[in-house]
Amino acid sequence: MRLKSFTAPTMAEAMELVRQELGDDAIIVSTQRAAGSKGVRITAALESVDADLAVASMLEEATGGSEVSEAVRKALSEHSVPQRLMDRLVNAAQTSGLTQPPLACAAALEAGFTFAHLPEHGAPRPFMLVGPNGSGKSIAAAKLAARSVLKQWQVGVVTCDNIRAGAVEQLAAFTSILEIDLVRARGPESLSRVVESMNGMFDLVVIDSPGLNPFKQSDMDYLQALIEAADVEPVLVMAAGGDPEEAAEIGEAFAAIGATRLFASRLDTTRRLGSILAAAEAGQMAFCDVSASPHVASGISPISAVALARLIMPQSAEAEPKDETFWTEASAS
Repeated sequence: MRLKSFTAPTMAEAMELVRQELGDDAIIVSTQRAAGSKGVRITAALESVDADLAVASMLEEATGGSEVSEAVRKALSEHSVPQRLMDRLVNAAQTSGLTQPPLACAAALEAGFTFAHLPEHGAPRPFMLVGPNGSGKSIAAAKLAARSVLKQWQVGVVTCDNIRAGAVEQLAAFTSILEIDLVRARGPESLSRVVESMNGMFDLVVIDSPGLNPFKQSDMDYLQALIEAADVEPVLVMAAGGDPEEAAEIGEAFAAIGATRLFASRLDTTRRLGSILAAAEAGQMAFCDVSASPHVASGISPISAVALARLIMPQSAEAEPKDETFWTEASAS
């Protein structure tokens, strides 16, 4: 695996540098806010992966339909996408030249957002899952650990959540099943020592942080101290289905403390995705993975522009996200 870092003013520009240098097969292993600026620094790796033939075939065969933009607008409106963002996506869909609305929607999402999947191993820094109370961080931590453990990778799991009653016990129940020792850290200094002791021992380290109020400065200062003490990559976990305007403000708040990727949870219990689109845009964050099942050993998958378009514009009843097979197929697209 060959690693290389790229820095640019925005996530989209950094991703473009990755594509130019390493090609479409590059895997994003780390993202962070560039030191001393508002830019973004991405570390990417190049290894052999299968080409996305399914998407290429779909795009090449796009035909029919003369009211693409209106179909995309209708779908985005039904998902409560904010007006300004909706107008931008509709314009991108219209100028894509594609005549099938779902494909035009996918092209608009590809142009408007970035997608940087969380690696199953080989990340240069631990991932710290951050977000407000009730966003599903502990379950997401367990699912990310399970995904790697099931593929025989060595995973370390740490919890900093000493605030919510039963939080440690909940995550410990999952790590026990996976035969992983859950390590507890109490505050920034403790977390720094824990992460340092894990250096070189694991293929992946996942940290569960306490649920904090993004609009309370003392909470965000504490979270910033945790992030800086252990040199981790914060990943925002956000439950789908909330108010888009509120979600945008939450996205901005967590982006300000260094989050550059968004993990969307509870996609199996919502039918409106406007909030996660608004949060990703406001915080200039890349979509990484999604959770679409309450089960730890399944229901987590990378997300792509095509998969997201399929959720926004399901072509048939069979295409709706009713089971885990959908997520396997969609993430491969």
